[in-house]
Amino acid sequence: MIVEGKLVLPTGVKKGQILIEGNSIRKIGKNLGQADYAFGEDCLIFAGMGDIHIHARDDVSESQTYKEDFSTVSDAAIHGGVVHVADMPNNPVAPVDDKSYEQKQAHLKTRNPKIQITLYAGIGPETEPLSYPVPYKAYMGPSVGDLFFTSLAQLEEALKKYEGQCVSFHCEDPEILDTSVNEELHEDRRPPECEISATQFALKMIEKYHLKGKLCHYSVGEGLKLIREAKMKGLDVTCEVTPHHLYYNRDDITDENRGKMQMNPPLRINDDRQSMIDGLMDGTLDYVATDHAPHTIEENEKGISGQPHLDTFGLFATWLILDQKFPIERVAQVCSENPGRFVNPYTAPNKFGKIEEGYTASLTVLNLEKPTMVQKEDLKTKCGWSPFEGTVFPGSVEAVFIEGEKTL
Repeated sequence: MIVEGKLVLPTGVKKGQILIEGNSIRKIGKNLGQADYAFGEDCLIFAGMGDIHIHARDDVSESQTYKEDFSTVSDAAIHGGVVHVADMPNNPVAPVDDKSYEQKQAHLKTRNPKIQITLYAGIGPETEPLSYPVPYKAYMGPSVGDLFFTSLAQLEEALKKYEGQCVSFHCEDPEILDTSVNEELHEDRRPPECEISATQFALKMIEKYHLKGKLCHYSVGEGLKLIREAKMKGLDVTCEVTPHHLYYNRDDITDENRGKMQMNPPLRINDDRQSMIDGLMDGTLDYVATDHAPHTIEENEKGISGQPHLDTFGLFATWLILDQKFPIERVAQVCSENPGRFVNPYTAPNKFGKIEEGYTASLTVLNLEKPTMVQKEDLKTKCGWSPFEGTVFPGSVEAVFIEGEKTL
């Protein structure tokens, strides 16, 4: 198969062709033959985009699959231009050791998802590392599920056992959360200083225990200075930011939409939102990761936190390019290359993130001249809603290729 058009390569955007054999990229160049799929000047061909922070709500208990499952999350991802995801471990039956992790892997295979799904393992007060490499997630404070710690000291006792491992941190200080529990608004019950304190602690743990660290869904501008200093110091740390923390601020919350606009960490002031955009542009932040959290509308109205975002991932990338004036190459880094680099140690023989020989032939094609309105009836997520319903994004997802096959 040959795919032709404007290729977003590590060296820049160039017209060319991709020769695909089986599920791999065989060659990049010009005049490789008659194109099977040719995309015009309005389109950009990216290495398949990846979302390294999602909640598929699926495990061996199947107790939450009324919200989402591995099959429907796969459909939502493809609709959003996403070719691989990494699923968080805060399930009713959490994957925390070899046995429970392998049970979740086996359950995943029964769903026959169309995309690559990498599984995180959870870190809890009594857990120990698995016998083989996997990415881990540590919830500092209460979130959805039971995998969390009541103090930072308790978390350090657990992390001692995970020296040298790949650990992602949900940065909210549980002790500050406890002191803020009686505040009236959700945004004030999880204040900015909660994230700052947890960031300081996470960076200390990354340095002390030689972790390959990642800070999840960052939201507070003041913390970016800490992250920049850590990177300059040589710490192995990267950082996510979500679409909602880039697009919304707490002024967008109304009495009518409060349920839909609640998440952990919460929306911040507009200065923080702008700081996240600046941090994503300048390299302080490394990934657009959605924290795709599919709950029913009824659950959100009752105060369960989280928004579903997989269906709109590619549309959001067009917003970054066209409305926020991000260089195309930078969007490729934060939506394709960096997510691929994160999952590649766990996805062999598949290899994501670049249009290069030997990489998996999974591609995302965006149309920058075809605006798209997000409509409820078009969504593929099982929970059936999006905070972006009615929003017109400046581009669209033109096509998706999964391991050498056109699926959209």
